Amino acid sequence: MKLERLRQSFEELARFTDEGEGINRLAYTETERNARDFLMKQLELAGLTVRIDYAGNVIARREGRSSDLPAVATGSHIDSVYAAGEFDGTAGVLVALEIMRSLADEGVETEHPLEVIIFACEESARFGASTLGSKAMSGRLDPAYTRSLTDKNGITLMQAFEENGLDLEEVHLAKRFRDEIKAFIELHVEQGPVLEKQEASIGVVTAIAAPIRLHVHIDGTADHSGTTPMDYRHDALLGGAEIALAVEKAALAELAYGTVGTVGVFSIEPGAMNVVPGAADLYVDIRGTNVESRQRVVDVLATAVNDTANKRGLDIWMDEMSREEPVQMDSELVTGLKAICEEKGVTCLKMPSGAGHDSMNMASLCPTAMIFVPSKDGLSHNPAEYTSMEQLMIGADVLRAFMLKQANVL
Repeated sequence: MKLERLRQSFEELARFTDEGEGINRLAYTETERNARDFLMKQLELAGLTVRIDYAGNVIARREGRSSDLPAVATGSHIDSVYAAGEFDGTAGVLVALEIMRSLADEGVETEHPLEVIIFACEESARFGASTLGSKAMSGRLDPAYTRSLTDKNGITLMQAFEENGLDLEEVHLAKRFRDEIKAFIELHVEQGPVLEKQEASIGVVTAIAAPIRLHVHIDGTADHSGTTPMDYRHDALLGGAEIALAVEKAALAELAYGTVGTVGVFSIEPGAMNVVPGAADLYVDIRGTNVESRQRVVDVLATAVNDTANKRGLDIWMDEMSREEPVQMDSELVTGLKAICEEKGVTCLKMPSGAGHDSMNMASLCPTAMIFVPSKDGLSHNPAEYTSMEQLMIGADVLRAFMLKQANVL
């Protein structure tokens, strides 16, 4: 594999972006479509047969000696959030492209076919819904839900599909079956600081965390800040602050399980400097890979809501907005990846993923694994996002070895 060729791939793909800081390549836009077409051409030049499925996923196939055998697949996504970096998603796609180029250079044959998949709409930036392509491929996409999706400009997902030559009513036809794919593995930048801080070159993902999301609404009493004595107040902001700190304390108590709790939105009314806040809304994200640990944080939150309401004379209610289940990576593939790292003398760390990925949907379809490579300072979804080419090449070497072992090199 060639480091400079990989670097050039990143430079070429980075040109496909809309105006603004960083990378702006939102799902199902003309810009993403142009980037997709560019990559399809590169995959064809590497000897793969390329097609687009009913959800807009790109499936590039390198035939094996036995074409009727299930494929060994890899890939990720190229759509971005607003003001993104160059590596989130694209690292997995461009590393896969470089692996396919290297196999062509060396004339390597495998018994099983190999596939590179570029998933559509992994990010929720445009339509407020994530991993649509992999959900469709794994048969997990709710048709009724997709019809309601609209971007900030009022463009519906159905219209976006039509602009891409797709039909939303046919998206269910993107579903694939268990006997089509032997294993799927995704290389991704970590999007966190753990590998860098632990000085490890590879993260072998054991599980993908899932969130419970809750809305806490607080009704207090809006009063004059100068004439209302402190012991007569029913301050919604202070009640919310106590609840937010309870979330932090509960999550810190679960450090051993990697569970995290975040109050990502905290809004108050009326929002004037000289008025005691009369109402507050908190939106809470509690996520982890251990279901029991995650639930303990939720239980502490519920207790904090009741205690704060009673102590401060507030009316507080809590509503669960969504609950998703964590996904475990295939244990045999995890063991196999760790063994490959050890054989190559590559430092690796078994770890969970706190962010969602297409792999969590693919895990319901076939045995699935993930490789993380370090992220500089843990930054992601940020123009400063960075992973060196040398770090990516280590990941590429491990990924290639894994795929060839799974596909049986002839």
